[in-house]
Amino acid sequence: MVSRSAEFRNGNSSAHGIDAVSLAIIEQLQEDGRRPYSAIGKAVGLSEAAVRQRVQKLLDQGVMQIVAVTDPLTVGFRRQAMVGINVDGDIESVAEALTAMSECEYVVVTAGSFDLMVEIVCEDDDHLLEVISKRIRTLPGVRSTESFVYLKLKKQTYMWGTR
Repeated sequence: MVSRSAEFRNGNSSAHGIDAVSLAIIEQLQEDGRRPYSAIGKAVGLSEAAVRQRVQKLLDQGVMQIVAVTDPLTVGFRRQAMVGINVDGDIESVAEALTAMSECEYVVVTAGSFDLMVEIVCEDDDHLLEVISKRIRTLPGVRSTESFVYLKLKKQTYMWGTR
């Protein structure tokens, strides 16, 4: 069986129409999200206009986003944690409530020890305590939580999309 990345690199398309050229454009933007379309075009063998059209299509399809990624510590958020949540009943309704909380950066439905995993970014320990105790644990259906407080972030990349 050929891996998905190998299919892309061999020029085959996915359901989103991601071919080898679009994949190369994504790789260019992952290296530098501000790279000019003209430079990307030279690297992938397309005109600036063609790159612009492909990027817009990838954005419109929800295949990628172009965003500024910050280090939470440098912008005033000194506490991060991953919280495992077990739910009685409807997991989706709890997941939707969590996605509405600005402190919840990632909300993932999982299989395993927890029904949901949520990454939380807070200003400090008091803020984290308030989010977990007063907002998450009080959601209807939340049975239990387990918090994993980040002591040091050793690696954070977003390059997995083209492997």
